[in-house]
Amino acid sequence: MTENPTYKKKDFVSDQEVRWCPGCGDYAILSSVQMALTKIGKKKEDIVFVSGIGCSSRFPYYVNTYGLHTIHGRAPAFASGIKSTNPNLSVWIITGDGDGLSIGGNHLIHILRRNIDCNIILFNNEIYGLTKGQYSPTSQRGLVTKSTPYGSIDRSFTPAKLAIGAGATFFARTMDTDPKHMQDISLAAEEHRGTSLIEAYQNCVIFNDGVHDLYTNRKTRDDHCVFIEHGQPMIFGKDKNKGIKLTGSKLEVVTIGENGVTEADLLVHDQTDERLAFMLAGMKGPELPVAVGILYKVDDVHYDEQICAQVEEVKAKKGAGDMNKLLHSGDTWEI
Repeated sequence: MTENPTYKKKDFVSDQEVRWCPGCGDYAILSSVQMALTKIGKKKEDIVFVSGIGCSSRFPYYVNTYGLHTIHGRAPAFASGIKSTNPNLSVWIITGDGDGLSIGGNHLIHILRRNIDCNIILFNNEIYGLTKGQYSPTSQRGLVTKSTPYGSIDRSFTPAKLAIGAGATFFARTMDTDPKHMQDISLAAEEHRGTSLIEAYQNCVIFNDGVHDLYTNRKTRDDHCVFIEHGQPMIFGKDKNKGIKLTGSKLEVVTIGENGVTEADLLVHDQTDERLAFMLAGMKGPELPVAVGILYKVDDVHYDEQICAQVEEVKAKKGAGDMNKLLHSGDTWEI
């Protein structure tokens, strides 16, 4: 194996039968990530996938790398230990809106706060799929499910707002129907030093079919999504004649060429602007398009680098530790 291995997608396909429902968006996400892995320049044995519980969490079985299928909501804890112990590894966390934002919500916000150098892909289908169709933390108010037969009355999470509020240094949004975009976002996440959180709009054909259809369907996507790029004006629409303008403190949709509006009047994306990222996170239809791409990306110290440096500093001062000596120090007794 060379320092810079050359792989094809088939090298990251495991021998396990993929057991998702026919038509599930998970297949497209799996394929996109497998393609992205061929371009990150890491050996297969230096890549680890960690998941919790849910349909998405079967992911480690299907990628021919190291992987752990752990417990509900606790994948960030396992991944934190893995990365802190071996910083050379490329660590990926696979979770869903239920696993990551409900029982695992506390673990998610703290890995974001610590900025551990891991990549998180959050499959968001706004439903509990594996347990057969209960509402989740991202389900829209009024959604009728098996656990909300008269409609959900909960206020739903916006993953982007939660992430930015928790101190995330990288947040991006993509979708299962755009494999090329997902590959590009996955590569950007891997290049980022710190915690990268990717929200992937994913369709559950059985329990919440079409939940993101307005944004993911190729017939309607152009008019309801704005694909943002750092340093570029926010233009969208089938004819590329619509844009986002900041008027006072509010975002609004304008048409280029009407009322004297030109491209120079449009908002230019700055992925380092936290306030702008928070505004983009809250955009949704029908008044505003959904922002797709890297909403926020800044550089900051990351926990795994700091803890390794701290260990080396202490070892330089006090020498390597002796576990046997530690166990027999202080008050001890024999049974």
